[in-house]
Amino acid sequence: MTKISNGRKSGIGVVVLAVGLILAGCGVAADATTAVGECTVPVANAPAMDAEGGGGLPLSTTVSESDTSTSTLIDPEGSPQAECVGMPVVEHRNVVYSERTLADGSTYLIRMDISVPAGAASAPVVVYVPGGGFVVSDRGGSLGNRSYLLEQGIAVAAIEYRTIGDGATYEDGIADVKSAVRFLRAHAEQYSLDPDSIGLWGESAGAYLATMAGVTQGDRSFDTGSDLDVSSDVAAVVEEFGASDMLQIAADFDEETQDYYRDTPDNFVASYVLGAGTGLTLYDDPNAAAESNPLTHIDGDEPPFLHYHGTEDNLISPSQTLLTHDALVAAGVPSTRYLIEGAGHGDLAFLGDPLGGRAWSTVAVMDPLVEFFVEQLKP
Repeated sequence: MTKISNGRKSGIGVVVLAVGLILAGCGVAADATTAVGECTVPVANAPAMDAEGGGGLPLSTTVSESDTSTSTLIDPEGSPQAECVGMPVVEHRNVVYSERTLADGSTYLIRMDISVPAGAASAPVVVYVPGGGFVVSDRGGSLGNRSYLLEQGIAVAAIEYRTIGDGATYEDGIADVKSAVRFLRAHAEQYSLDPDSIGLWGESAGAYLATMAGVTQGDRSFDTGSDLDVSSDVAAVVEEFGASDMLQIAADFDEETQDYYRDTPDNFVASYVLGAGTGLTLYDDPNAAAESNPLTHIDGDEPPFLHYHGTEDNLISPSQTLLTHDALVAAGVPSTRYLIEGAGHGDLAFLGDPLGGRAWSTVAVMDPLVEFFVEQLKP
């Protein structure tokens, strides 16, 4: 049996589209029939997630004040939404980059959508790794933000990856991210990409996976699947509001939220680290917790990192990105961290906050991200 992500079954398509309007609506829709020049963000097709209990997403009622001593504070208030000017883009959709056998014996054809600035002969490329609480991985996310990066001459490959729903663990997710990098490097000429200029950009759960992929460069144990004759190393990593030390994921939150992670078996963090259905929390297996912690893998050979976190993030403690940032700096790795004043956990429209993500698409937030990738991938 073949599993098709998001319930869609379609072949690879190549479409040339013009991207324009304000960032909140400047991403091209994921449907290959979208008209040239149309700039709309489709309604997310990810299933709704509960705000509490079991494998859901617990939200804290309080967030401790953030440590700004080694970070830079950005106030997005008054900053305009970033704009796209309408540059044409070549889209390669539903590209199968890996084939994996799931625990139930079915085959998962894992896909990506590759967007390349029209006319590019060898464009740098960023692998976009979406969030989803380790439960879903919708490659249609952050269309507007991706379009803004595209207009700086950098291609974007938005990927899906295995999640708890596929019977996967974090090791599988990391392996999928690395497979995506190897695929793009091995097929760079076919898609007009530069195989020596590849970066990672993850949000939330995807930020954790991007971070883990970045700090495990050189560790071939995560390189499984095809294209094993090429490297999965990257030149830069951007991680937005991702986790690091899962045992401290609620360190900035109220006692009820902290108790959830300590006392609720098979919560979404435990399920993705230990496997679903173990009846355990992550606190029951400190060795697994340590192995899943990016800080334990940092050795000084990592690529440059850029971190973002909202000061009002009540899903993943803001101190999580601080732990990673400080550890990288201590190891001599170039690392920069921005705190976004008043911002929550990215786009939480699926939890009833349709405007909560607007801070993340402002010029104040997006320009440093774009400048980082331009500096690291287009020297």
